[in-house]
Amino acid sequence: MISTRWLEKRKPYWSKLETLLNRSKQDGLKSLARSELQELSLLYRQTAADLAAIREDRGSVHFARYVNQLLVRAHNTIYSGRRASTSAMLLFFWSTFPATFRRNLKQCLLAVLIFLIAGGVGASLTYQNPDFKVKILGPQMVETIDRHEMWTHSIVGIKPLASSAIMTNNMSVGFTTFAFGITAGLGTIYMMAFNGLLIGVIGMACHLSGMSLQLWSFVAPHGVLELPAIFIAGGAGLRIAQGLLFPGLLPRRDSLARAGLQAVQLVLGTIPILIVAGLIEAFVSPTGLPLVLKFSIAGALLVILAAYLFGFSTDARRLRADSVP
Repeated sequence: MISTRWLEKRKPYWSKLETLLNRSKQDGLKSLARSELQELSLLYRQTAADLAAIREDRGSVHFARYVNQLLVRAHNTIYSGRRASTSAMLLFFWSTFPATFRRNLKQCLLAVLIFLIAGGVGASLTYQNPDFKVKILGPQMVETIDRHEMWTHSIVGIKPLASSAIMTNNMSVGFTTFAFGITAGLGTIYMMAFNGLLIGVIGMACHLSGMSLQLWSFVAPHGVLELPAIFIAGGAGLRIAQGLLFPGLLPRRDSLARAGLQAVQLVLGTIPILIVAGLIEAFVSPTGLPLVLKFSIAGALLVILAAYLFGFSTDARRLRADSVP
């Protein structure tokens, strides 16, 4: 039987939960601070336990009805699948994504380092043994380079189709690099290393054939967006690996959930970047625009991207990457 003393002890917690639910209904969950969101989750679980206890006492039917209704409201609030508004999407890309990127900058820089080391290895092996490039690039592409021809001219004639294919491929690489984080980061490291090795081999092969300027004038306009997006996806995969391998004081499941939320935010933020990169790779990079103009476009895009990722301020109360209970 439930005692009056127990009920009086639990009532303030139910009242607090009801207050938080009323605030979230009126102003939305964004009106709650991070500590209040954590409290909401804790009160929800405690109230669920209270309801189970109250239901065992036939004399507490009135309280059982009230607590049950409270629990239903809390469940709908916490697990509601509300459609994201346009303002929420704009807030994500304007504020949340850049801030999440800055918070996970170390992981993204580690992805860059893996890429650069692999690129250096690929360039060195190709320089020391020119036949190595055949194993990586294949004989057809090597023959094209040896003829001092770029393999990208075919894109010009099918720009819309090529743009779509490029976007799909780039997003596939980004999502795969991110998803492989669940392999304790080994798959992510492989993806970053392989792509770095590939760029290194292509770069040195073109250098040995006197085609460096042709190569980098093609890569630069879209590469200043595409490569950072891949690096961020790599950082997302490494963030998952960090949450899995180094949970710290958190249970491993909670650590992985927190890391996974940040990683998803990172990889979702790269989608518009990759879309723009795909359009540029199809409509600008393979064209006969003056080299100065191509490199100028690349420089301008790089400055804009850097300003976006590092320059926008974020309201700490709006960013709750770690607040999901």
